[in-house]
Amino acid sequence: MSASSYARVVCRLAGIVVVGGCSLAPEQAADEVARVNAEGVRYEPEVAERSLPELPERPHWKDVLARALLANGDLEAAYFAWRGAVERIGIASAYPNTNVGLGFSTIVSSGGMKGFDATTFNLGFDGMENLSFPGKVKQQGKIAFDLARSAGERFRAAKFELQKRVLVAWADYGLLAERLRIQRDALELARITMDTSHAKVRAGGAQQDVLTAEVAYRVADDRVRSSEAALDAVRAGLNGLLARPADTDLVPPSVEPPRELVADDAMLLAAAVEKNPELAALAHEVEGRTDALALARMQWIPDVNPSALITSGGLEALGAAIILPTTIDEIRGGIREAEAMLRESEAMLRQSQHARAGEFVATLVALRDAERQTALFETQILPLAGTVSSIVRQGYVNGASSYRDLIDAERSRLDAEVVLAETRAAREKRLAEIEALMGVDVETLASSARDGHASKTLIHDETADGVERGGSP
Repeated sequence: MSASSYARVVCRLAGIVVVGGCSLAPEQAADEVARVNAEGVRYEPEVAERSLPELPERPHWKDVLARALLANGDLEAAYFAWRGAVERIGIASAYPNTNVGLGFSTIVSSGGMKGFDATTFNLGFDGMENLSFPGKVKQQGKIAFDLARSAGERFRAAKFELQKRVLVAWADYGLLAERLRIQRDALELARITMDTSHAKVRAGGAQQDVLTAEVAYRVADDRVRSSEAALDAVRAGLNGLLARPADTDLVPPSVEPPRELVADDAMLLAAAVEKNPELAALAHEVEGRTDALALARMQWIPDVNPSALITSGGLEALGAAIILPTTIDEIRGGIREAEAMLRESEAMLRQSQHARAGEFVATLVALRDAERQTALFETQILPLAGTVSSIVRQGYVNGASSYRDLIDAERSRLDAEVVLAETRAAREKRLAEIEALMGVDVETLASSARDGHASKTLIHDETADGVERGGSP
């Protein structure tokens, strides 16, 4: 064999190796790659190269949430778990699934033969790993695709879980700030009462009134101090979620209009059944276990390892080694194991569906009750308490009411304000939990309701003002 012929043989073998490589991945895998690439815009750059948005002086919940979604390390870890699962689709579905082996031998006692003419090339596949039947590789790709979709849903669940934590903490922060404001008003009221009691004692009044007023003042002061400490603790937790030093200033939210929830209960329940990310992840795992069972049964199909013999005269021989499935107990055991794992996944999915349905209904009931209480205190109780306070104050001026009546009326009004703040915060926290259970933002549902659709998911779920939310991968 001449040097040029040798070069042509090597090039031809290289062409077989390069051209022969292909992917048997499912067609839908391209969509999953597009989804993970879209999310990767935020997470692929190195941490040192990223810039987190600064919060305004008086941040809105949207500002806080937008920064948290970019800063959270757990969410970033969930993204890279998804990215790894997507990359495994290509690994599992690559064909051929084994390396090409090129061997050669030379006749030492070749007499007058030239070195190239005495050389024989053997072309085949790695003897340590069989060339799988293409259907098996394709099935492996389907399993990897199912797991990648499950990882994508886990990422979406992590997004909504983080969103819930942030919004619940923000609602608690606003509640504590409002409660602190009201308690400071109550403290001032207690101070005035104590000063008045001292004045009465000096005028010959009962000493026990002073002691009672001092106890009430100290209790009110203790409540203020406890609320200040609680406010600092919640602020530290929020700063941690925002990747900021714990003692960084963060102005609490003022009383804001409640987030709009235009969807009725039936629409919310339908979205929860259809879009819950945890249930979707389990459903994809069931699909993966179903495909794994099919792959286990395909182990009865023999594998074939082709080979070729090339000499100076060209292609001399073709051959193939048929790998018979003789490990019968191992194959049967693999099938039984796959069946058991499938039943396990189906049971987990079924139980999770019941559990999530019960949790969703309970949360929805709590949300509606918080809305009822809020409406009751906004439209009836607080206005009535304010009216009573005004009447008693006027009566005190006219001498028809006592000072104690005035103090009691003011305390009742302040108590009503506290309950109203608590019901508002409870409603917002339940709403955040509803979003996490549905896997859909209420703003998206509002848009769907206006469009007449039951639900809608987006790769980048953004509200009308462009603030990124939990979304759906």
